[in-house]
Amino acid sequence: MDSALHEVWQAASGRPFVPTIGKDSHFLIGFSLLILGIGLSGAFVINRSLVNVPVLGLPASLALAFGVVYMFCAVGVYV
Repeated sequence: MDSALHEVWQAASGRPFVPTIGKDSHFLIGFSLLILGIGLSGAFVINRSLVNVPVLGLPASLALAFGVVYMFCAVGVYV
């Protein structure tokens, strides 16, 4: 093993990884993003125009996508 890699490994052992968004808040964030995405999708359906695609459509799809991923992380996928 390379000695530089070993030194990096030893230095990192004293600092554990702490995620920016903790596991306990995944459900709340995922649920909030899903509700926001559904609301923005509804607003986009009511007033469809080319101008509203970047204003409502894109944020709605991103909120739904990230909300689904956070919900998968929060509750798991059971098939």
